[in-house]
Order: sequence, then structure tokens, then C-alpha cells
Amino acid sequence: MRNYDVIIAGAGSIGVPTAWALGQKKLKILVVDKRPSPGQGENKHAIGGIRATHSDSAKIIVCLRSLEIFATWEEKFGDDIEWLKGGYTFPVYRQTEEKLLKSFLPMQKKYGLNIDFVSPKKIQEVVQGINPEGLIGGTFSPDDGSASPLLAINAFYRQAKKNGVEFKFKTEVTKIIQTGGAVSGVMTPVDTYSAPVVIDAAGAGSGELSRSIGCSIAVTPESHEAAITEPVQRFCSTMVVDLRPGPGSKNYYFYQNKHGQVIFCITPHPPIIGNDYRETSVFLPQVCARMARILPRLKNLRVRRVWRGLYPMTSDGYPLVGWNRDVKGLLHVAGMCGQGFMLGPGMGEVVARMVTDTCTKQDKMVIDKFSLYRDLSCVMEALK
Repeated sequence: MRNYDVIIAGAGSIGVPTAWALGQKKLKILVVDKRPSPGQGENKHAIGGIRATHSDSAKIIVCLRSLEIFATWEEKFGDDIEWLKGGYTFPVYRQTEEKLLKSFLPMQKKYGLNIDFVSPKKIQEVVQGINPEGLIGGTFSPDDGSASPLLAINAFYRQAKKNGVEFKFKTEVTKIIQTGGAVSGVMTPVDTYSAPVVIDAAGAGSGELSRSIGCSIAVTPESHEAAITEPVQRFCSTMVVDLRPGPGSKNYYFYQNKHGQVIFCITPHPPIIGNDYRETSVFLPQVCARMARILPRLKNLRVRRVWRGLYPMTSDGYPLVGWNRDVKGLLHVAGMCGQGFMLGPGMGEVVARMVTDTCTKQDKMVIDKFSLYRDLSCVMEALK
């Protein structure tokens, strides 16, 4: 049995930045993941968008810090993570979306978000060639951006290693061990490791992992499909989010990355529950026609690849973060609802302060909002 201060289950969008943050606290950290290297779970399926443009104060606070970390990473550590400050643009063609987005603005600005509802002219400047017919305007947040999920996760991994963090790959946590109502370590198929703190950062596998210790964490995997095109000359750096629903989806979004490739995704409706990674014949016809209508110049691009990943969803769309009340030392950081990549660095620092009992006032607000034990009865009633 090997002894550690903290064991993290999962080397993905949350686990690795958390390890990096904890490593700076000079603790003895072990990260365990069943895959062969960092970010090989849902992190590699992320499309790379990073925004603080949320309708919730806690997500804004966490993601503003994430943006700061991503934006300054190359300057501080020398790693090119393909950070691109292109902003997020929500074009508006209907009063429904106009009213909704404007209702968020006072709260968004209160918590420091650089955002405004801008004119159709400004939207056309940011998204050159956008369909002007019926365009009312939209919100634009210029400080948001994008980065490569795999380059970023490996950069965090290398810095965590420099801080003394140990990683065990091709090693699955089969059980969280408790002794007398408290965490005492984890079990794998070949070894047992001890620690007074275990962090559940298992993403879509958090529900199964928590059941190994007799807990119930309401995280449900959902399949989401995405695609990437051939590289072309840069014409649109911003992430374009069209909130209008369409057949089979709530919304869709796309942007052009640092290599000139357009990456796009939809939010399926109804949700596709389960662990299905198979690409479909429905996705491209479903989303490409809508993208070509809003930005006609996209119609001539050739799609290079499609893929599917899993969103670890909660019933209200907010993460589950906090200490387990029944098992001392078990800390859940689960249910990121497809936003783990953008939440990861900021959330990792919050978790590091939770472990070292140095939480700030803002941390406590975030933890309260993301509480495992928040009242979800209204949400569950609405879903019936």
C-alpha cells in the first residue's frame, strides 16, 4: 500500500488541472486513470470553446479564472496550447432570444463579464458574411476564446509532474475504500493506494465510481456529436452560437480554430441518453443546412471527420461539487454538463483550496451553488 495526501480518480478536463493546482500546494498527489495518457476520455472529444459567458454567477466566476489561466499559459509556461481570443457571439433573429440574452446582462456585468448586446452592424463585423435577413443584433463577449483540449491537458499534465504529482495510467479505480465512515484510499485491479482524501473527477463515470462506496451521484451520460472541416483561410475566429431550436436539437454552435478548421456541434433534443460513441448519418444533414443558412460561405467546406463524446449531465445543468456528507474525505467534482474543459482550470483551483481549507468568499458562493445537496425537487417535477 502506498500513501498519499490526495488521490484523484480521473485524468481528464477536471482531474489534471486539479492535480496541477494541488501540486502547487506541495501535497503528495496521485492521479489514477484507466486510459493510457491524460485527456483520453471526454477531454479529447471537446471542441475547445472556452467562455465565461454564462447565465449563472458561479460559472462566470470559475470560467473567468479559467480564461485568465488559458490566455496567459504560453507566456508563463512556454506551451503553445493554441489559445485563440476570438470571443463568443450569440446572433439574434427572434425576440425570444433577444429578451432572454438581454435579461442576463445585468448579472453578467455585475460579475465582471465583458459583454454587451450589440447592433446588427457589429455582429456583421464580427461574423463576416452572416445572413443579415431578420438580424436584430446579438451579444458579443470578446474575451472568450478557444484552445486545443489535448494540447492544453498535456500542458497541465507536464506542469503537474514538475510539481511532483504522480500519475498511474492504464489503471482503473475499481473501488473507493472507506474505514469507519471515512475514505482510506482506492483499490485497483493490481494495487491499493491509501489517502485521507479521494477526489471523484471521473466525468461520465462518476455515477458508477460513487456506487462502489454506496453513494448515489446523479450524473447521467449523454451522447453529443461534433465535426471538423478542412483548413481554410481565416474568416471567423469567434464562436457563433445560434440559440434557435431546430428539428432534433436545441441549438448549435461553431467556430474556426487556429489552423483554419471549422469545428461544430449541436445540443440534441430530446437528449440522447447513454454511452453511445457511434457517429450517425443524421448529424451532418441536420446541422450543416442550418449553418449554411446563417453563414452561407460555409456551404463549400469539406468535412474531414465526425465524432461523438459524452456529456456528464445533471438534472439542472449545474455541476456537482462538494464533500460527501456520509463519507468523510470523499470530494465530488462531477457532472460538468459538457463544460469541463472551460471550467477545469478555475474549478481545479477552487478544489485545491477546498482540500487545504483556504476557501475564499467567492469559492464558498461557487460551492454553495454547485452543492451536491441543493434542492432539485422543482427540476425533477418539471421533468416528469
